[in-house]
Amino acid sequence: MPITQSELDEVALSRAEYEAIADRLGRDPSDLELGLFGSLWSEHCGYKHSKPLLRTLPGESERLLVSLGTENAGVVDIGDGLAIAMKIESHNHPSAIEPHEGAATGVGGIVRDIFAMGARPIALLNSLRFGKPDTARNRYLLSGVVGGISFYGNCLGIPNVGGEVVFASCYDGNPLVNAMCVGLVEDGRIMSARAEEPGDVLLLVGSDTGRDGIHGASGLASRTFEEQNELRSAVQVGNPFLEKVLIEACMEVIQLDSVVGLQDCGAAGITSGAIEMAERSDMGLRLDVAEVPRREEGMTPYEVMLSESQERMLLAVKPGREHEVQAIFSKWDLHATAIGEFFEGDSVVIQDGEDVLSETRIKVLTDPPEYEFDPPKPGWIADLQNTDLSSTPPPSESPADLLLKLLASPNIASKLPVFRQYDHQVQTNTVIAPGGDAAVLRLKGSQRGIALSTDGNGRICYLDPYIGGQIAVAEACRNVSATGGLPVAITDCLNFGSPETEDGQYQLVQAVAGIKSACEAFDIPVISGNVSLYNEAPGGAIYPTPVIGAMGLLDDVTKHAAAGFAGEGDAVYLLGAAGLTGDSSSLAGSEFQDLVMGVVTGQPSIDLDIEVRVQQACRDGIVAGLVRSAHDVSDGGLAVALVESAVIGGMGVRVDAIASGRWDAVLFGEAQSRIVVTVSSDHAQEFESVATKAGAPVFRLGTTGGDRIVISDLLDVSLSEASDSWQNGFEAATRG
Repeated sequence: MPITQSELDEVALSRAEYEAIADRLGRDPSDLELGLFGSLWSEHCGYKHSKPLLRTLPGESERLLVSLGTENAGVVDIGDGLAIAMKIESHNHPSAIEPHEGAATGVGGIVRDIFAMGARPIALLNSLRFGKPDTARNRYLLSGVVGGISFYGNCLGIPNVGGEVVFASCYDGNPLVNAMCVGLVEDGRIMSARAEEPGDVLLLVGSDTGRDGIHGASGLASRTFEEQNELRSAVQVGNPFLEKVLIEACMEVIQLDSVVGLQDCGAAGITSGAIEMAERSDMGLRLDVAEVPRREEGMTPYEVMLSESQERMLLAVKPGREHEVQAIFSKWDLHATAIGEFFEGDSVVIQDGEDVLSETRIKVLTDPPEYEFDPPKPGWIADLQNTDLSSTPPPSESPADLLLKLLASPNIASKLPVFRQYDHQVQTNTVIAPGGDAAVLRLKGSQRGIALSTDGNGRICYLDPYIGGQIAVAEACRNVSATGGLPVAITDCLNFGSPETEDGQYQLVQAVAGIKSACEAFDIPVISGNVSLYNEAPGGAIYPTPVIGAMGLLDDVTKHAAAGFAGEGDAVYLLGAAGLTGDSSSLAGSEFQDLVMGVVTGQPSIDLDIEVRVQQACRDGIVAGLVRSAHDVSDGGLAVALVESAVIGGMGVRVDAIASGRWDAVLFGEAQSRIVVTVSSDHAQEFESVATKAGAPVFRLGTTGGDRIVISDLLDVSLSEASDSWQNGFEAATRG
């Protein structure tokens, strides 16, 4: 009987893809094989719409120890015999359906990717986006997601040290939940997700297998919002207490020379984990589903292979040495069950006891079609970019009132109500906690430290995805540089709408090109990442939202800077500008434009050469001991940056410089490549020399101190009033 379209829809395969499968097999696939292909050819596993673009990203570096896309996570050498494993992934669609479990299992999955590399997880970050919090549904999603992240991470004992929370109408019903994990591993102790020799045994360890998560990889990632709501069973259920035990057991067992490979059982479960492991090993695999421990009666081979039950790992073990591994897992009260064996060949053979269910060449399963496209620039984007912002007069409200309004916006206000739900001090390595530009962690046993940040700007990418891709990288690196860290690697999560529309295709192509150009300017590689497409709700596609996770190195962790003003009477500088000027073009895609003017329009811009120089000057000033505080100018512009530094530092600031140009652009424009820096007045000239040597523009704004925020003749508000708006705005906007 011919396969129906509804059957194909269930596994997210097109009719043309089904025909290609039948052609490669020389026959129609069985039901089990159809499920395998649906998962392995899904966007989540096969990257069929994005792989040609991902190949263009810079993935070379002297520090890089694992090639991009070849293992569970990227790994970079940081010296002193240590390496950092890092990756960011999305759990958007599951979180839209079951926010608590979706977010929790997103954390669990990214943590497994890290310890699969032999690295001990030392930090979590996230990047979250929701519809505006004026609806009960969006507040429910916010509460559930934050609760799921805090529950899972806190139970694991991994500090959650940073992230961002953004609200915009385009994320109504389709929140973005991106989780990032960083781990520490000794160079030379890095694990690989592959077997070594024919005869190596495949062990499944951790949780028993249930029916949760079936079609999670293939179904959720390509469904509309209405269809997703019918797939609640596709959302995984997590157990952080079991994962904590699993981490410790795996960290112990990889010390054995009998364990040669370690692989997460994540998207598509045993299917992707085992088959991709065989592919990396360049060997065949015989797998017996009858041996898989189950927690539910009557499970079919199809369900066993496609289950995405959490807290499971696959190990490749030398033959005859399984008992060594099983003894360790038994000590931790976990099973370690042999479910397969690698052999010299190129096929995966799936059995149910003595019955052979499928025998398929691995390359047929793991080589989905790749879709390349070169779409034209949509006319509506050109129209937005050509908007003459200078023709729109500034608002009639006072600058002080507008500042307080911006500070109370949930996109700008302090995210302490979120961060205080996360344990950021566990493991006692956190030097700069959430709420600054970037988190800073000391590395135990070393003088060194790392700085970590996640950043993205959907509004900017909406106006110009190429420039938006550049700015996402630049801002993530700028936040790291503002602490004193040298950016050395990034991981990316590409959140976009449907790749089957010309708009979606153009946005994806241009954003990746922008990321590429920025990485080349900073001379840093993309070491890992994830692609999440089909992010659409009833109102249409989300803003194109590439999220960048950046990691920077501090040779001496004691030489760092924080965002808050550090001393009264310090000189305040604006790195990246030659004066206090305001150009209307800096309002394009700004929080001010969206919140106050009610539009998102114009042409954003960035000069990457200036950006690199500004960040260099900031780092040089910090390492030299001259910079006492540093804070990048981003959402809300200069006025908001000054308030944030003042509130965090507990002192006011007076900007004496004369302003020119549009006052709203001076205060709230979001021109790129700017950092507010303070130095002791005794070292002002020395710092200016550092900036000049780096080729970075620098301009003295004024002096710290007092209890007011005064910016030229444009604005004068009390520190206490500004503080109230900034510190209480988030709760006020999200309480309902």
